[in-house]
Amino acid sequence: MTATDTSISLPTELLPKDGRFGSGPSKVRPEAIHALSSLAEDYLGTSHRRMTAKNQVTRLRSGLTNLFDLPDGWEVVLGNGGTTLFWDAASFGLIENVSQHLAFGEFSSKFAKVVQAAPHLGEPQIISSEPGTHPVPVEAAVDSYALTHNETSTGVSPSLTRPSEEGLVLVDATSAAGAICWDSAEVDCYYFAPQKALASDGGLWLAACSPRAIERIERLTSGDRWIPAGLDLGIALTNSRQNQTYNTPSLATIFLAAEMVDWINESGGLEWAEARCQESSNTIYRWADERSFTQPFVTDASQRSPVVCTVDFDGVDADVISGILRANGVLDTESYRGLGRNQLRIATFPAIDPDDVIALCACVDYIVESLR
Repeated sequence: MTATDTSISLPTELLPKDGRFGSGPSKVRPEAIHALSSLAEDYLGTSHRRMTAKNQVTRLRSGLTNLFDLPDGWEVVLGNGGTTLFWDAASFGLIENVSQHLAFGEFSSKFAKVVQAAPHLGEPQIISSEPGTHPVPVEAAVDSYALTHNETSTGVSPSLTRPSEEGLVLVDATSAAGAICWDSAEVDCYYFAPQKALASDGGLWLAACSPRAIERIERLTSGDRWIPAGLDLGIALTNSRQNQTYNTPSLATIFLAAEMVDWINESGGLEWAEARCQESSNTIYRWADERSFTQPFVTDASQRSPVVCTVDFDGVDADVISGILRANGVLDTESYRGLGRNQLRIATFPAIDPDDVIALCACVDYIVESLR
């Protein structure tokens, strides 16, 4: 059977109720879509500088402050463009000269490449490890430490520990924010986009910033360093304090993110969300350990992600499996394109029902048995 053969029909009773398992963009809760639809005529297509829109930004920023239990003095800053753009902005407004980066997958490596290419910054220190593992930061003569809370490409999730009191700790939390607990004492800037664990659309970046990070932003952006306005974190900070973005955002993205944050807070907060994700991911890791044809890609259980599960296959083509799943309405289980492994990558974000994860595993069992 080839990777394009989709002749296997899965029994209806095996299928998950919702077949979306993508690692980003991820499943958006139907309840959030209905809520957006209910106020679309008064909200969408209006000025983002009017109270109708600014109230939703206020709601999102306040909700994230509660979700992360941010201490006094921390601020939630937001702007357009997603995490990829935030790396560029951070190279102007957060890194002063030399930074240290942990590189252990596609996305954790990209910020280091941005900094390497920046003509106004010194050569960064890069500590690397093989995909499926993660390195640890070391105290060094740097002004910024760039960490990643969850490597979306490989399914590795390090704990966050401040390596030194002297530098800022900048954490890429794109696929972790809203799903994995963290300690603000170990972090200065926790930045992310809402199209993963926050079950929204893309095109927006958000950053929870400590007073130290805010001081750095204000100092660097008010000096003589040239910064494009769209990448100016000082401008973003000023606008965020007015509950708006510098230029026009996707109002739907802001609303859907606010809906998800409220749902998590009302359900029990970040600890509840993490436990829900752990339940789902543990289902997958147990299943993979128990099957003769699978094993978790991340061999060290302590480094396995609770929100992005990567499973290697032996003796069966994972692309065939993901193709059959897709033909049956079970979507986005393909491995990360750049990793080049025979595996499935399955998201277990808070919006994904743990019962649907159980159903997905049963579907894969059915497919493998049918292929034999």
